[in-house]
Amino acid sequence: MTDVTAPTPVLRPHAEQEFAAELAALAAVDDRPRPANWRLSPWAVVTYLLGGTAGDVVVTPKYVGSRRLIEVAVATIATDRALLLLGVPGTAKSWVSEHLAAAISGDSTLLIQGTAGTAEETIRYGWNYARLLAEGPSEAALVPSPVMTAMRTGALVRIEELTRIPSDVQDALITVLSEKTLPVPELGTEVQARHGFNVIATANDRDRGVNDLSAALRRRFNTVVLPLPAGVEEEVGIVATRVAELGRILDLPPAADATAEIRRVVTVFRELRDGLTQDGRTSLKVPSGSLSTAEAISVVTGGLALAAHFGDGVLRAADVAGGIVGAVVKDPVADRIAWTEYLEAVVRERGDWRDFYRACREVSG
Repeated sequence: MTDVTAPTPVLRPHAEQEFAAELAALAAVDDRPRPANWRLSPWAVVTYLLGGTAGDVVVTPKYVGSRRLIEVAVATIATDRALLLLGVPGTAKSWVSEHLAAAISGDSTLLIQGTAGTAEETIRYGWNYARLLAEGPSEAALVPSPVMTAMRTGALVRIEELTRIPSDVQDALITVLSEKTLPVPELGTEVQARHGFNVIATANDRDRGVNDLSAALRRRFNTVVLPLPAGVEEEVGIVATRVAELGRILDLPPAADATAEIRRVVTVFRELRDGLTQDGRTSLKVPSGSLSTAEAISVVTGGLALAAHFGDGVLRAADVAGGIVGAVVKDPVADRIAWTEYLEAVVRERGDWRDFYRACREVSG
C-alpha cells in the first residue's frame, strides 16, 4: 500500500530545498555581519556558491569560475544597486541567480520569466477581475507580482531573460529600482521596499528576440559578465558534475566512466564555437547555435539515457552523436555545411575518433 503521507518527489527541487543542509550548516557557523533580512553573510553566500566547508559539512560548488566575479555580484546585492548577470547562453546565469536568491533570501521562487509576451502587470501588479467588477479597486482585489511581494518582504526577485521583455515593459522597473517604491494609483497607495529587497536580472545579447535595455534602465543595474569556461578541463568538470546531478534526479542508472565522451563533446563544441581546432591549424565555419556548456550537458544527459535504456550502460560515441548533430545543425542549410566540413576535415582525420565519425555520419544522413 502506498504511503500517502510521504512527500512526493519532484523533478527539480528548488535550490533552497535541494541544498537545505548546506545552507543550514553555513548559517550555524556564520558569525560575520549580515545585511538586514539576509539569511547568510556575504562571505557565507560566496562560500555556498563556490564551495568550501561549514563545520563538518562539505559545501559543494554550485559555480565554477572566478571568485572575484561572484564577490562583486554579492557585494552589489548588498547595496541599493540591482544586479544584471550578462553572458551568452549557457554561462550559468540562471543557475547563479537561483542560488544567490536561495542563499540570501531563502526563497528562489519569486521569479519573472521574461518573454515577448510579458506584460507590465507581470512586473507591477494585476487584478482579480471578478472581485474588481464586484467590489471595485481594493487591496483584496489586488494580485501582487513577484516584484511587489519581494518589496513587501525584503527579499530578492529574479527576472530571467530581461532583454526578451518588450522595452516599454522593461521600463516599468525604473521607478522600482530608483525610488524603491511601487505606486498603486488605483488605491492611492504605494508599496515601499523593505531592507533586503533587490533585483537580480539575467540577459544575453546574442540570442534572437533581444530588446536592448534603455540607457535609463541600464544605469540602474551593476552588470557582471559571466564568461564561458576558460579551458577544456574546466568545462569538462562542469559538464560531468551537472550530468551526475541530473542523472540522480532523473533516476538514470549510473554509467561507467563517461569522462572520455564528455571531453569529446566539449571539444567539438569548443572548436565549432571558436571557429578553430584546438591545435590552431584549421579554421572552421562557426554554426549559428550557441553550442554552450548547457547544451553540452543536455547532449551528454541524453546520451546517458540512451546508454542506460538501449545500450549496455557505457556511454559511447553513438549515444552522443545524435544530440551533437541536433545541437549544431539549427539552420538546415548553413549549419549543415559547417557540420559536414568539420566532420570531413577534422573528425575524419583523427584516428581515435573513427567511432565518432561513423556514428555522426549515420545520424547526419
